[in-house]
Amino acid sequence: MTSGVATARISSKKQTLEDAYSPPANFLEIDVGDPQTHGVGKKRYTDYEVRMRTNLPVFKLKESITRRRYSDFEWLRNELERDSKIVVPPLPGKALKRQLPFRGDDGIFEKEFIVDRQKGLEQFVNKVAGHPLAQNEKCLHMFLQEPVIDKNYVPGKIRTT
Repeated sequence: MTSGVATARISSKKQTLEDAYSPPANFLEIDVGDPQTHGVGKKRYTDYEVRMRTNLPVFKLKESITRRRYSDFEWLRNELERDSKIVVPPLPGKALKRQLPFRGDDGIFEKEFIVDRQKGLEQFVNKVAGHPLAQNEKCLHMFLQEPVIDKNYVPGKIRTT
């Protein structure tokens, strides 16, 4: 084993511009944006646009746009915790103090709070969707790709054929 062959470097192929700028082999991009507040009084809520682009074969749609409320993100987290074998990351907090009456501001409807929550929700959904085991869960597919979440669905795995 004294020859230089055992320790020789593996020769690497020179990267071309096409290689450098072509889409990655597998990608999953999820953006949470465009927060919109609806309703008045106790019926007031904010929802967010969830945009997904992927070339992963497990997803039936390669691009989708849905609108989701914070409670929809909570639903996804609860479903994954109950039915999958992964450690599910936390959501950004509920901000209970911001929901108290007689505040001198807009509470959970204040622009700065909504933007911070939006960033936290985007980090959450990207961590979850980036996990290979979560990518097979029906609840994640429904959350990312269906216009309306069917909360009476039968939990399970997505089958790729």
